[in-house]
Amino acid sequence: MEKGYANKEKTLIVGIELEDYTINIDNSMDELEELVKAAGGIVVSRVIQKRSSIDPAYFIGKGKALEIKNYCDELDVETVVFNDELSGAQLRNLEKVIDKKIVDRTNLILDIFANRATSKEGKLQVKLAQLKYRLPRLVGFRDYLSREGGGIGTRGPGEQKLETDRRHILREINNIERALKKIEKTRSIKRKKREGSKLPIVALVGYTNAGKSTLMNKIIEMNEDQDESKKVFVYDMLFATLDTSLRKGKLPNGQNFLLTDTVGFVSKLPTHLIEAFKGTLEEVKYADLLLHVVDASNDDLDIQIKTTMDILEELEVLDKPIITVFNKMDKVDITNLLYDNRYVDKKIFISSKYGTNLDKLLMMIQENLPWDYKEVVLMIPYDKQSLVNYFLENYQVDYVNYNEEGTKLKLSINPEDYRRYYAYIVPDKNIQ
Repeated sequence: MEKGYANKEKTLIVGIELEDYTINIDNSMDELEELVKAAGGIVVSRVIQKRSSIDPAYFIGKGKALEIKNYCDELDVETVVFNDELSGAQLRNLEKVIDKKIVDRTNLILDIFANRATSKEGKLQVKLAQLKYRLPRLVGFRDYLSREGGGIGTRGPGEQKLETDRRHILREINNIERALKKIEKTRSIKRKKREGSKLPIVALVGYTNAGKSTLMNKIIEMNEDQDESKKVFVYDMLFATLDTSLRKGKLPNGQNFLLTDTVGFVSKLPTHLIEAFKGTLEEVKYADLLLHVVDASNDDLDIQIKTTMDILEELEVLDKPIITVFNKMDKVDITNLLYDNRYVDKKIFISSKYGTNLDKLLMMIQENLPWDYKEVVLMIPYDKQSLVNYFLENYQVDYVNYNEEGTKLKLSINPEDYRRYYAYIVPDKNIQ
């Protein structure tokens, strides 16, 4: 028996396989089971139904709903989780027949986010998404929200908020949106400060649990100047981390760069959640290069790649340089690795866990950043020594020489710093 089984919410998961279904239903249900685990539940059984179309009243049909009711009674199930989004009417009808708490995939993901969000912005974003999702489903939610206790699917706004009239909820939505706009202004100021540092920005994107946080930590380890305390949280669970992290990495040429991660994606990611997190996700727009991290060992590799690319297309960032990073290669034979080339251009195969090919990845980042570095010699007067510190902190300086005129530095700098500090450039016979 799984450790802590008695304390976990017993759940039965339900999926429908339509005739035109393109995703492997078993893999999709496996992912749903992982989502249930991430929400604090345990799956005791699963039901998969093949249908030609969705039943508008009961999603799976009333007969199947009665069958599931019997399963729940036999297995002492508390919650039934559906692998698709349900309408308010479907929620209400299913709960009446099954007489258990009914949660759909969208609400489950929102529930996980509500439990994991730690920053003020993250909590507001999740609450906004929950309110927008629940607003048209108030009637369907009333039955199980009135039950005693909490659990999966009930975190967030709560019964009191959902039992008030729609106008009150709409006012709450407006209040949250105003609060998020204020936070967006603050983030915009911080973003401008980062842009002012003239360091290139590399963003990690990809499916949840693909290994983005592990990769970030390995790159931090390779930067001798980075404090070990800057490592980000890593756990083998879907959506283990939500809040964006920003860390400093170092390229082979010694140039520093900023590395930022984003919330992991998942198939059927709730529309409300994408909309709510758009402010955070739009940080990707300001990156110079994207690292699309992929779990190479996952059976639904192509689905995960396409899911990420679809969201990046929605964010209008597909024009940026993208390197596809096939991670977890320690778990797969490269000769058996199959993927859709339509979504993959520049690529590399790594293992973040063991550090395999990370040196090559950093070289690829260096080669694909849209920054044309120029090798120069600078003569910095002694009354401008703060500039010396700037270059020493942000660049790999080939040599430093002190003479009567000031400090002489030889290094390669980015185009903006080249223009900004052009007056300090002096000729050197070794530079063509």
